[in-house]
Amino acid sequence: MNESDTSRHFLRQWIEKDVAEGRTGGKVVTRFPPEPNGYIHIGHAKAVCLDFGMAELFGGECHLRLDDTNPTKESDEYAENIKKDIRWLGFQWSGEGDGKEPGFYNASNMFDKMYDIAEELIRRGQAYCCNLTQDEWKEYRGVPERPGRPSPSRDTSPERNLALFREMRDGKYADGEWCLRAKIDMASPNIHFRDPVIYRIRHVAHYHLGDKWCVYPMYDFAHPIEDALEGVTHSMCTLEFEVHRPLYDWVVDRLDEMGLLPVRNGVKLRTQQREFARLNITYTVMSKRLLLQLVTEGHVSGWDDPRMPTVCGMRRRGYTPGAIREFCERVGVTKVESESDPALLEWCVREELNQKALRRMAVLDPVKVVVDNWQGGAREVELPNNPLDESAGVRKIPFGGTVWIDRADFMEVPEKKFFRMAPGQEVRLRGACIFKCTHCVKDESGRVAEIHGTWDEASWGGNAADGRKVKGTIHWVDSATGVQAEFRLYDRLFTEKDPLKDGPSEFLKYMNPDSLKIRRGYVEPLLAAAAPGERFQFERTGYFVADETDFKPGSPVFNRTVSLKDSYKPS
Repeated sequence: MNESDTSRHFLRQWIEKDVAEGRTGGKVVTRFPPEPNGYIHIGHAKAVCLDFGMAELFGGECHLRLDDTNPTKESDEYAENIKKDIRWLGFQWSGEGDGKEPGFYNASNMFDKMYDIAEELIRRGQAYCCNLTQDEWKEYRGVPERPGRPSPSRDTSPERNLALFREMRDGKYADGEWCLRAKIDMASPNIHFRDPVIYRIRHVAHYHLGDKWCVYPMYDFAHPIEDALEGVTHSMCTLEFEVHRPLYDWVVDRLDEMGLLPVRNGVKLRTQQREFARLNITYTVMSKRLLLQLVTEGHVSGWDDPRMPTVCGMRRRGYTPGAIREFCERVGVTKVESESDPALLEWCVREELNQKALRRMAVLDPVKVVVDNWQGGAREVELPNNPLDESAGVRKIPFGGTVWIDRADFMEVPEKKFFRMAPGQEVRLRGACIFKCTHCVKDESGRVAEIHGTWDEASWGGNAADGRKVKGTIHWVDSATGVQAEFRLYDRLFTEKDPLKDGPSEFLKYMNPDSLKIRRGYVEPLLAAAAPGERFQFERTGYFVADETDFKPGSPVFNRTVSLKDSYKPS
């Protein structure tokens, strides 16, 4: 986080005030608490930058906690990839941890403690077992405008509730037959405060704990306990949790009454929650459930498909950690819901890659060009690896008198102001020479198969000896030494600005049929040995990355990250 005025958002000011008033015990502690039920996406990246960034800014700790309280959809695969993606974004969790890894916590490692707290709430008359069905509870709960009715079980004795809860734990009842509710306020205008469920029965094995438990805590109960017992000072959540904050505070109050709040440097640590607007991006869906549907139904190749908004998908597409962090910084932290244009993210990527990416030449839709008067075998062209970075050096590329160019760079009958290759026109073959087209040869279908012409033998290096100006410069790949390659051209996955406008069940009808186009062409020889994940600017074409999954030496695959230019300008 930088020190600009724009970065002093309301959450930062909140933390600054608590530090100044001595409420943190000398250390700011934040946490990033994803559920391991999918891969994290660009929305999570904003939270990662905020949680880790605030801890870094104040010289504190940020814990990584996997909130694995729902065993039905969680797995080690998701857990390990969450770790990988956070590290790739440039962050590392810190603190004591609950096991062998510093700063790393599993909510499931607190299940015993959470269960004990639930039993204590029952003893204190602050929780009770309820066997109303979900439909029945909706009737009892009522609506915000009028009080609800108490459950018939609400005033059952603590002894009876304790026995029922232990029977739930021991597997006596089926899923949904009973639950444990906090006994709070059935007249509250906040529905979430009307005796919410804090434990439910799930006869599902946990990916870490196996069949040890068949009762699991609800997130709204587990979350404040985890924050409090870990010593988290500032818990930052997205805006949909604002209405849950009274319940968060209620649980923390109960922990305080039980004497469970930690003390640091003589200061009792009372964790606090504040909320910020989540990241919304147009032409995108970011619900894990819908992203999983895209994967399981085969609409994309996997969670790391470069069209997906997942962090691993963006990495595979060639986005950089720095560009993602810059995007999150520019979006800002507010309490107002808004939508961001994906063009802003693309602009951030383009700005960084323009400075750092090595330049290379690639031809995606090839047609052969023959220099008829070329003699003397191959020569070498010397070009800069990055004209904006002298330290990147230069590279040498073979040129043997027959090259590939992109088909779009030739017109047999040129339009007005078409300054590329056409009969009778001169163009510069990038870094090599000035070439004048004389004619073309077509195949049986009438398609141009070869372009012929001559070169100015006094123009080696690309400039005419007599100083005449040539307007068009064309990139090329030597036909004798160029390497065949596959190019994957990605576009937005959806054609509609809001793919959910007709409801989550209808979002697939807005999928973009042209979100992936595959081209096969040629690249200059150096690209055959590119490292998977290495990023390049293909001159006059766009920014590309060597695919981290399918790239093989001698058989390269490149994903287009973003186009070379765009009309978008950030405000």
